[in-house]
Amino acid sequence: MSSAETDSAGRLTPPPWLVRTLRPQPTPVPRAAAVRAAVGMALPVAVGFATGQSADGALVAMGALGAVLGDTADAYRLRVFNIAVPQLFAAAGLALGEQVYGHGWVAVAALTGLALVAGMISTIGAVSSAIGLNVLLMAVIGAGLPFPPPWWHGPLLILLGAALILAMALLAWPVRSRVPERDAVADAYRQTADLLDAAGGEHWSEVRARLTGALDHAYDLLLSRRALAPGRSQGMSRLMALLGALTPLIEAAPAVHAAGGALGGQLAGEVRRIARAVGAGQPLAVDAVSEREPTTPVERAAAAAVLHAREVLAGKHQSLAASAALRPTPLRVRARSRAREVLLSAASWHYGLRLALCLGLAQALVSTIAVPRSYWVPLTVTFVLKPDFGSVFSRAVLRALGTAVGLVLATAVLAVVPRGGWEVPVVAVLAAALPVVSRRSYGLQTMVITPLILIFSDLLNHQGVHLLVPRLVDSLLGCAIVLVAGYALWPESWHSRVGARLADAVEDVARYLECAFAGEWDGDGDGGAAAPAAAPQAGGRARLRRRLYRDLAGLRTEFQRALGEPPPVGARAAAWWPLLVAVERVIDAGTAAAVQTAQGARPPEPAEVTAATADLRALAAAIRADGTELAPPRDDLAADTPLAGVRREVAAARSALAGPAGVAPRAGG
Repeated sequence: MSSAETDSAGRLTPPPWLVRTLRPQPTPVPRAAAVRAAVGMALPVAVGFATGQSADGALVAMGALGAVLGDTADAYRLRVFNIAVPQLFAAAGLALGEQVYGHGWVAVAALTGLALVAGMISTIGAVSSAIGLNVLLMAVIGAGLPFPPPWWHGPLLILLGAALILAMALLAWPVRSRVPERDAVADAYRQTADLLDAAGGEHWSEVRARLTGALDHAYDLLLSRRALAPGRSQGMSRLMALLGALTPLIEAAPAVHAAGGALGGQLAGEVRRIARAVGAGQPLAVDAVSEREPTTPVERAAAAAVLHAREVLAGKHQSLAASAALRPTPLRVRARSRAREVLLSAASWHYGLRLALCLGLAQALVSTIAVPRSYWVPLTVTFVLKPDFGSVFSRAVLRALGTAVGLVLATAVLAVVPRGGWEVPVVAVLAAALPVVSRRSYGLQTMVITPLILIFSDLLNHQGVHLLVPRLVDSLLGCAIVLVAGYALWPESWHSRVGARLADAVEDVARYLECAFAGEWDGDGDGGAAAPAAAPQAGGRARLRRRLYRDLAGLRTEFQRALGEPPPVGARAAAWWPLLVAVERVIDAGTAAAVQTAQGARPPEPAEVTAATADLRALAAAIRADGTELAPPRDDLAADTPLAGVRREVAAARSALAGPAGVAPRAGG
């Protein structure tokens, strides 16, 4: 290939950040969710045509659409909460929007204020984020479309559609009451087995990240179940004990990894046997892990960990310490804490103000300027400006592309498919595709949602293909408002938080080492209650290690989000990746040393612990200072000390901070 052809090919190749943005994520196909979506949206439309009330059928289908997007939980009690609560707020938002329809600046003021509140509460968690999104979306639709009186008619139909999806989602509850929780615990055991298989190999970090996700999912399910049903349950107590019994196994894994992974294959087989028994809800005989007596600290730790998990599975003891760690904070205390966080958090105010500014501009455009626009502009702003859903910039790009493709589909449907019920199979096909593509790509989700909403709007307003070109312009206007007023004008848009969060993680690693070898940590446990300074050393270490990996998993998510941003943010975020991996390896080395010490290996001297934690805190300070204040490490310690592995990984982290050319990435980037 000539140099001219190479240059031409290079110009035609999209930049890496755009490729990452457009690439769908591989996910399993949720067949049951696809069936529920198809029935829940197509059935109301069919009934509406059969009874001559097509507009009412469209409203019920819109309520089902919101419920389908919110049906993301596995546990049945969580499904009730995740579907019902956001849709109740959605109905309230629709009622509010109906009251300000056609009132110009009153609508602008009402929706801007609602956007501020919705944005602030969206920072609390997943359910509150769904509440904020749904109440704002339906308020925008109510303020942009004329609804027939009385005022409660539309909200009631919206709730009816959500109730239809909820009823179908709960059909199997009587016979599968604890199956999602049991499957989550079994999956955590399977991921632990995969981690042991990967010990000593090059894929260790990736497998450990998947284990962290599986653990987080299992803990979230069990804690949420216990929060919603605080009464004693023998089955749930057993699952909690089994999840707690994973801690010794997970702590033994880094020791196996540090020893070269020789034990990994045998241990993985034992753990998979336990996983199968957990998933089937069956007992497993307690027998020896190996025919020969373990001799090294690593072998003793691994054998004890597997034996402990088997004993818990056999019901020999319920691991009361693990159950105590899983006790959730009372709802009243959590509500007060979250309210205080929302009111005092700079992040919640920043997001609320940013969303309010963008939605206020969009609503002012459609409410006060005499142009053929609709609710689609503020609707686009609401969908795109959701930072907990991913990069704002990437979502704006995907929204524009997805809307363009979706409009082509809608054109074919509205121009070719005859009226009078022929839309029903089209709605069924699009609705079935929605849960499948929503987990893969926001662009694909937009491509499916666009024709669905346009079909429902056509059933309400009967505008046909005249909707299509204005909707494309509306979407582009909404994306432009977000990119200018919600992205470019805010300084934090040009700086990722990877560096600052990584520095916090490094300081937490220092506290972890102090906890492991000096018992000095007195931080929070998983349940949110403060752990006393005199808590058992192993329990405090396990809680802090899990919290560390959970924070690092969040940091990986932040890293992936930043990679979707255009330069310079994406390039700066990529520079932090080697350091993130190095910090994870420091935690692994510390855990391996702690496990071996607990099994009889020589403990480190206090001076060595102090030196290691001092080096970590110096590394954290250097990250915040862009690597310009990185002091030299201590070199007066022997090479064969208990924390030699930790010191080697800290040295690797220091090298990663400096980079191959001796230039550190910017902490602000």
